[in-house]
Amino acid sequence: MGIHERKEREKEQRREEILDAAQRVFFEKGLSTATMDEIAETAELSKGTLYLYYKSKEDLYLAVMMRGMEILLEMLAEVVRSNDSVPKMLIRLRDAYTAYFNNHRDYFRMMHFLQTPQFHTQVDDEMRRNCGTLNRRVWDLVNGILQRGIDEGILRNDLNPVEVGIILWSSATALMLRIDSERLIWKETFHIDLAKTLKLSNTLLFDAICTEEGRRALAAIANA
Repeated sequence: MGIHERKEREKEQRREEILDAAQRVFFEKGLSTATMDEIAETAELSKGTLYLYYKSKEDLYLAVMMRGMEILLEMLAEVVRSNDSVPKMLIRLRDAYTAYFNNHRDYFRMMHFLQTPQFHTQVDDEMRRNCGTLNRRVWDLVNGILQRGIDEGILRNDLNPVEVGIILWSSATALMLRIDSERLIWKETFHIDLAKTLKLSNTLLFDAICTEEGRRALAAIANA
């Protein structure tokens, strides 16, 4: 191995060590209260060294969040690789996103800082582009399944697959955020299990976007 290759490998290793440290701090404290000093201390590096790799705390936060997006992408890609029928893939998509929420809760929470305008002003353009590319890959997988459903007559052909994807994702995410922060309140006050409400929401939405053929196929899977 040449000197250049060794230096690049060492640089990449240092980058991963910084991300590992940042992840621990962000998972514990979130973006607003975490500091670069704390991340540097956790990584056992100087704060100046952090800035050689990441231009801001927000860049570091986005880099950690993208780790979570990679996990979600792989979970969705596994659904696509299964090459199941579209009704089965819809159910598997639902289950994959629910499993991501249940098993990678800290990453799930991080994703929602993307919706904060102030966050974007602090992020480097290259980091924003990289995140956008990854986000597009996730959406392309979902939209591909939905478009296939339309082409096969499982989903209504008067619907735009991108709009359908937004509706399904937004509905599930909104309920997941309530489960994350208000589950006990709804259980104790209204005797509502929000996890069951999430499943009901998915069922109602699937019924709304499916053709009669699609509804029969989903019912057959549910009753199998």
